[in-house]
Amino acid sequence: MEDFFSFNERLGILVPSYHKDFDEYTDSTQQQILFKWERIRGSIPDRIADLENIINEKQAQLSDESDFKLSCQLNSEIAELASIINDLWLWYRTNQDISGKAHL
Repeated sequence: MEDFFSFNERLGILVPSYHKDFDEYTDSTQQQILFKWERIRGSIPDRIADLENIINEKQAQLSDESDFKLSCQLNSEIAELASIINDLWLWYRTNQDISGKAHL
């Protein structure tokens, strides 16, 4: 199944990565891909919760930070984590049929 998914460093999860159109795979392979995707998809809320905890820690740091440069850095890190969470929710909400997500 590793041939059909690649690890996305930014998101911290495997995402679909096909070498041809989904419909060109056998029904058996499609079912295996979909099963694997459902397992990955099911882990996304936990990944989001982990990132939300990191955001909360950074916000707590930010509320006590008096150094402007460090405050800007923390704000930037929080924004990036929020962006990752947004992208993870998009992947999570992707229909169970990932055939339309080829080459993403």
